[in-house]
Amino acid sequence: MTVRVFIDGAAGTTGIQIRERLAGRGEFGLIALDEAARRDDAARTEAINAADIVILCLPDEAARQSVAMIGNGTTRVIDASTAHRTAEGWIYGLPEISGREAVAQARFVSNPGCYSTGFIALVAPLVRAGLVPPDARLSCNAVSGYSGGGKAMIAEYEGASGPPAAWRTYALTLAHKHVPEMQVRCGLAHRPLFAPAVVPVYSGMVVEVPLHRDMVRDDAARMRAALADHYAGSPVIAVVADHEPATLAIEMLKDKDSMRLFVFADADGAQMRLVAVLDNLGKGASGAAVQNLNLMAGLPETAGLRL
Repeated sequence: MTVRVFIDGAAGTTGIQIRERLAGRGEFGLIALDEAARRDDAARTEAINAADIVILCLPDEAARQSVAMIGNGTTRVIDASTAHRTAEGWIYGLPEISGREAVAQARFVSNPGCYSTGFIALVAPLVRAGLVPPDARLSCNAVSGYSGGGKAMIAEYEGASGPPAAWRTYALTLAHKHVPEMQVRCGLAHRPLFAPAVVPVYSGMVVEVPLHRDMVRDDAARMRAALADHYAGSPVIAVVADHEPATLAIEMLKDKDSMRLFVFADADGAQMRLVAVLDNLGKGASGAAVQNLNLMAGLPETAGLRL
């Protein structure tokens, strides 16, 4: 049986990447609208209600409007916006944390944020294992490729005058839209202090959580072992134990839908660095959406992924 899929926002960066991953896959029948119809609410409403699964690649308010257009009890949704990531009734689309069966059975799935994917993948299993206290006051440093800013930032970085900066921090109001899901999905009592940055590479991401030994309940080896236990058998997320701790490159998983987790520590174990490496367009966006789509369609979760 062919699963009918409508990508609402198919012309955006995330939507384009999802379409590329679905190209040639006979399990799915894509409902497509031309440019004029994409701006026509009646045409979008018809497409949404004709689909088995709708993938929303839209700004938050537009995503909420699309959900409100559903007039049946069967159309299922994967929302790549921030709109529903902490909303009641929505399953968080990080199956390695929320559970594959929960995603597979869900009607409404919120696709995680790119930065959030790295942070939650590192922290949530350690909170659950009792190694990171839920009342810990955590910070997170992260750097992304500029494609994470969408068409406007891509145009800015690829303009005739060249990249505007070699490194640029942002979200200095400490109100980045990913912070609520980072806190809620890890079960933390306090908002993590989040410091993101952008560099002039198209895609890639490094997310880091620094820790002092007195903030947590065990050492680096136990942290790494707990993460390895949690992700044992995962075809997408792997914990790396033998990386030479000299450097990590943001391009490590460029164009991939996988993620790698690392735990580093100083010689006496007083300080630790939990690090996640992923592609902001892969496991951080479009790859995650396709993984969730596969599960919801009853297919192998890695089908069509770039691993």
